[in-house]
Formats: sequence, structure tokens, C-alpha cells
Amino acid sequence: MSRRIPQPPSRLPVDPYIAALIGTVVLAALLPASGPAAEVAGGASTGAVALLFFLYGARLSTAEALDGLRHWRLHLTVLACTFVVFPLLGLASAGLVPYVLTPQLQSGFLFLCLVPSTIQSSIAFTSIARGNVPAAICAGSFSSIAGIFLTPLLAAALLGGSGGGFSGDALLKIGVQLLLPFAAGQLLRRRIGGFVARHRKVLGLVDRGSILLVVYTAFSEGMVAGIWHQVTPARLGALLAAEAVLLALMLAVSWYGAKRLGFGRADRIAIQFAGSKKSLASGLPMASVLFGAQASLAVLPLMLFHQMQLMVCAVIAKRRARDGQDAVSPEAAVPVAQGRVANVPPAGRRYFRNTP
Repeated sequence: MSRRIPQPPSRLPVDPYIAALIGTVVLAALLPASGPAAEVAGGASTGAVALLFFLYGARLSTAEALDGLRHWRLHLTVLACTFVVFPLLGLASAGLVPYVLTPQLQSGFLFLCLVPSTIQSSIAFTSIARGNVPAAICAGSFSSIAGIFLTPLLAAALLGGSGGGFSGDALLKIGVQLLLPFAAGQLLRRRIGGFVARHRKVLGLVDRGSILLVVYTAFSEGMVAGIWHQVTPARLGALLAAEAVLLALMLAVSWYGAKRLGFGRADRIAIQFAGSKKSLASGLPMASVLFGAQASLAVLPLMLFHQMQLMVCAVIAKRRARDGQDAVSPEAAVPVAQGRVANVPPAGRRYFRNTP
């Protein structure tokens, strides 16, 4: 009898973009930018961050965001998870110093608790789990907008001097590099919105390339400053364990808390996936401005948490989908799933189609 030859998996367990981020960190470790090259990389990184937030502003439809306010209880619940419960847990992590986390890693751990939620993965996982997709689109958008204002303010209030650069100048840089480009994108959206929508995939590469440049610049500064000698494998293992506990707590709070508040199953799914995630795309540019040379250690907890949340939520989304199939007959399941996507606003449907 012939043996069955095992086939390689159709998809890698690690997202290709996460692999690119890891490769960028390795490149910065082997060939860090220093001297004049560091100045060039820093200037390019600043320009890339401004372009990134300009595109955010050009993509977001203000009318659709305002229309989504009708489900205000759900959005307030997601915002409370993102900017109240998460920061409280981040503050509690101070008890892990110095036995579990170093002060620098704890600052990065707290910072990850302050950044806004994701949009893309929240939509994707909510759809897979047969949840309220339009609500996930709006909740993620509102969180991203609020994060532009709230994350720097919370960081200044909660991190204080430990961030290495939280001052009036740092907040001014946030305004110039993030808020002004975002506002400019919103003002020009009527003129360039169509172009942005037609070239979403190409501009998505610009997004990701900008973030990779920010990562390279931040980790190069860390290598030149020698701060990586402060991190040991044991500390990294402890950081991963702390982040696993954080993610488990937020998944439980967002799911069971939404149930106590009286939300239905579809809304609870959207709340869980939007309320338990943190955005790498928003957090990295802010960290590069707020932390300066300490940004490499500050973004390390966020990078690890981002990969962890993707893997765990992928499993949960499939389980929620199976639970939904058990509760709904196959004949009824098809129109329900189609209806959800059909009810997404036009720009949301374009966003949804291009979500991995």
C-alpha cells in the first residue's frame, strides 16, 4: 500500500507581512543606519509617516462614518475596551517590574495598550465568524480616528518621562506629522477619493512600505544606542507570557461584557474582534515620534502582540462560524451571510473585498 506524501500547507502560519517586519528588524540589526545615512532614513521615515496618515484621511468617508453613529452603543463599547480597559490593564503591568518585565519593556507594554484598534483584521475576522460586518467597519474607523488624538494624550499622561520624549514638542510633532496630513486627506477626499479607491492595492503597498521604513529607522537607532543588550531571551519569554494573559483577558471582557450589556450574537462578535485588537499600522508611526531612540524597545511588545492576536483570533473566528452554522440551518445561512456583505456601505464593500 502506497504511503500518502504529506503536502505543504497552503498558507504559511506566519503572515507574509509579519515575516517582512521580522526581516526588516534583522536588516536593522546587521546593517543599522548611522551617521548621514541615519539622517536620510529619519527624514524619509518622517515623510512616509505623513504620507501614511494622508492616505488614511483620503480613504475614510466622513459621511459613512457619521451614518454609522446610529449604532452608538456598540461603538462606545469598543472605544471603552480600547481606551479604558486596555490602559487600565497596561497600568496594572507596573506590578511586573522588575521581576517579569524591565522598565523599558513595561513602557512598551503600556504603550501597546494605548494605541487604537485595527480595521482590516477586525472586518475579516468578524465576517468569518458571521458577525456584524458594517459595525466592525465603523467601530474600527472610529477607533482609528479617536486614536490619533487619544493615544498621544494618554501616552503623555500615563507614561510621563519614561517615554523618553513626551513633552509639548512631542505632541506638536504628532500634530504636524499625523493630524495635519490626516486632515489634508479628508479635505482633498472629494478630489482624490476616486483615485485612492481605484488604486487601493498599489497604495496598500505604500502603506506597508512606509511602516517597514519606520521599523527600520527605529530599530537602527536602537542598535546604534546599544539598547538591545538590555533584552534577554528570558525577558522576551516573560513578555510573551504577559501579552498572552492580556489578550485572553480582553477577549473575555469584550465577549462576556457585551453579553451583559444586552448585545446580540452578531454585535458581540464585532465587539470582541474590534475591542481586543491593537493596530500596528497606527502604533508604529506614533511610537517613532514619541519615543525617539527608545522606539525599538517600545514597539517590540506591539509587534509581538499583533502577531499573537492574528493567530488566536483566526482560531476563534472559525469556531464562532461553526457555532453559527449549528444554530442556523444551511438553507438560511446563505442569505444571512450574503445580506451582511450586501448591507456594507459601498466604500466599506471595497474595503472588505481587499481585506486579507
